[in-house]
Amino acid sequence: MPEGMDTHIGARVKVARIAKGLTQEELAGFLGRTENWMYGVEAGRNPLDRYSLITAIAEHCDVDVVWLLGQPYRLQRNGGNVAHSHIPAMRTSMRRSGLILSGHPGLKPQGIPVPLTDMRAKSRQANVARQNADLPKVATLLPGLIEDLNTALLVCEGNDRAEALRLLVDAARTARMVLNQLGYPDFAWSSAEVAATAATQLDDPLVKAQVAWDRCGALLHQASLPETVAVAEAALSDLETLASARQPTNEALSLRGALHLRCAVAHARGIRTEDAWSRIDAALEDADRLGPEWYDLDAHTVFGRGTVAVHAAEVGVEINEPDAGLSKVRDVSVDDVPSKERQIHYQIDKARALERMNRLPSAVTTLKQAASAAPFYVHADPMARALVRNLAAVGVPSQATVLSSLVRSMELVH
Repeated sequence: MPEGMDTHIGARVKVARIAKGLTQEELAGFLGRTENWMYGVEAGRNPLDRYSLITAIAEHCDVDVVWLLGQPYRLQRNGGNVAHSHIPAMRTSMRRSGLILSGHPGLKPQGIPVPLTDMRAKSRQANVARQNADLPKVATLLPGLIEDLNTALLVCEGNDRAEALRLLVDAARTARMVLNQLGYPDFAWSSAEVAATAATQLDDPLVKAQVAWDRCGALLHQASLPETVAVAEAALSDLETLASARQPTNEALSLRGALHLRCAVAHARGIRTEDAWSRIDAALEDADRLGPEWYDLDAHTVFGRGTVAVHAAEVGVEINEPDAGLSKVRDVSVDDVPSKERQIHYQIDKARALERMNRLPSAVTTLKQAASAAPFYVHADPMARALVRNLAAVGVPSQATVLSSLVRSMELVH
């Protein structure tokens, strides 16, 4: 049973269309669809299960993509609201970080200084939780860590302050990911900007490239596709000397490949098929140069051949070439990627691809496997939720029990 008419995305599309003064026929024409299709969308019968479509509707109706998606989703059962409960404290700590980094006078430490070794250990815990797709644990760890780092920035000097800056970059980048996934895009952007300010003070080209990668992630969640490509291209230009050297560092090659993947997703969501695949190819070249064992956990990108396969699956779904997306990167197992978060992201997009290939039972079981491994991550993912709504609407008799479980867990019925 789908969500009520007051909550599904089609109802918000109708509000946005009317506010913009467009008819169903006019909006459908912009999207290359029929008036009947648009009627079905607004009635909740036709799914909006691709960012490319949602982005186009938001652009033509001049509304925010996140509003169309109805984020954030505050699930009430099974601890679904745990991560959200830590957002106010995280917001306060991050706001103080911005003030401290700007050199605002009169700010005082909010607690006793904590040894850098302790903050490094907590930073590692947060990163492990991030790669495990454990959103509640990440959200629980970050506010205290960020405030401890704020104190360090106020009292430390020299190398100790530089180390605190690096740890703040790391924490703010981790915050960006979890905030995007929970549905707080504006706050995610603010976190990416805190990381950027700290990186500027460090003046390390690789750290700056890492932060650009996070900026692109924040922009993608707000459907700012040209801006995503612009930020990535600027970072790629800055990296080129390092990545094109006679003996380039692995870190520079890895960041270049990761930035190409950001561009690939942006192009795919903008239905620029040729550009999207060319960026996947460029990323795959860098991954092949790094070798099959390379995955960049230190820079958070987890870049490697398996991660290229993850992004190829998403590109394939967005440009409606799902089979090409799943088969683009050969001789690689995404299960070998040392990040549950990346594995779960792939499973969601694989399920979306299978649905588009009319392999509905496989789509259900794939998504259920992902939800069993990382429930908070999957239940908060807008495309996973859209997929479950669509599968529930058309029905999958052989997987009815599993599908019903997903509907209930995502609280799509009221």
